[in-house]
Amino acid sequence: MQLTDGPSIFSMNVNKDMFSIGQTLTETMGNRKEENVKELKKGQRIAFIATFVTFMLAVMKGAIGYLFDSKILIADAFHSGVDLLAIFACWFGLWMASRKKSARFPYGLYKAETLVSLIVGALIAWAAIELLQEGYYKLSSVTHPRAFPVLPVTASIISIIAAYFIAKKEKAVGTAINSQSLIAKASETFLDIFISLVVLTGILLAYARIPFIEGFIIILISLLILKLGIKNIWTSLLVLMDANLDPELQSEIEEKINNIYGVKGVSEVRIRQSGPLKMVECKIATSPSLSLYKAHELADTAEDFIMKNYKHIESVFIHVEPSRDKAVSAIIPVKDINGLDSIVHGHFGRAPYFIIVRLGTDNTEIEDFYYNEFLHETKHAGIKVIKAVIKYKIDVLFTSRIGEISFYMLKNNFVDIYKAEEGLSVREIIGRYRNNQIERILLPTHSAEEAQAGN
Repeated sequence: MQLTDGPSIFSMNVNKDMFSIGQTLTETMGNRKEENVKELKKGQRIAFIATFVTFMLAVMKGAIGYLFDSKILIADAFHSGVDLLAIFACWFGLWMASRKKSARFPYGLYKAETLVSLIVGALIAWAAIELLQEGYYKLSSVTHPRAFPVLPVTASIISIIAAYFIAKKEKAVGTAINSQSLIAKASETFLDIFISLVVLTGILLAYARIPFIEGFIIILISLLILKLGIKNIWTSLLVLMDANLDPELQSEIEEKINNIYGVKGVSEVRIRQSGPLKMVECKIATSPSLSLYKAHELADTAEDFIMKNYKHIESVFIHVEPSRDKAVSAIIPVKDINGLDSIVHGHFGRAPYFIIVRLGTDNTEIEDFYYNEFLHETKHAGIKVIKAVIKYKIDVLFTSRIGEISFYMLKNNFVDIYKAEEGLSVREIIGRYRNNQIERILLPTHSAEEAQAGN
């Protein structure tokens, strides 16, 4: 195949690969949005079930408390009523969050769930204050039931069992879909179990005419609930103000993206919590000589990696900018191992050794020497060398000749290729490069057929 001025099959494959990555990313984001809607609907279902069960418990405890003149059971029924409002608010928030995006709300209504989580926290704090007052009242009042309170005790036991199963389901679904309001409600429901135990203890202590311990325990539990409510309010406010709530995830994403070949630095990773989902923005640096379509492909690769590896990230925006790091890693095929005085070999794939150097602003540092273990291969030795040295994150190759396949393979891996005269030393080549006296190789020096034996 003769090399022409038109696009080769390798450059056309690059465009096809870029289209394929972009198409894959679009499909990934589309599938992710469908999954997110399904998960939000799971949350709605459990919130609806919890609403119904809590309503039945509140009615049962209120009716029995009224019939048997059990003030503490009536107070617990009031607390269940507050729970009912909180669960309904949770369901409403998840329902709002699952609505489709619109021109007025282009980012969706995910933060409706966070707003409702704030309301849930306020309701928890309110319930804690009410319970605190009830505990204070119990410290100074004495009741004298005449018969053993069978129905109030039964109602309390049923409430404990129901709260346990509701809390487990809320926590499981809330964790699975990363729903703040559902997780917050699960935490409160677990505390409801202890409150119901306190109520049961209070009923029994009232029957035994020992009310002071009952009041003390109720006050203690109410303070714990108040702490939980304040925590939920504070967390919701931080989310609404776009605070960074997951620095570990931020560091992890930065590290993972920085390991993608072609990325020369990652900065300003920002994670925005939006209801049960997260949105990520970051900047990546790459070679200043990178073409527009290759920079776009690199951004798509980073976005696709994040979307595939982090379930609760709804969208990713990557901004690409040229690297400001003036230090580059260069590889040069050489005939011998003699430091910077090593002599440049005339063919990339057939060089016995490769020197890898780090070129800083004012210094040159030898990173490694690589022995060409594919020197005696009959075909495509250059391609095998590239696969072996790609781990060094090479920025520049200096060579006198390079075949078509190796050329496009290196270009696809973000490597700039410069002309190096055979017989010169590495030191001389680097000096010419620093003085802008060396030309860039923009096309392969020979065709794939000519390089088939060695490349």
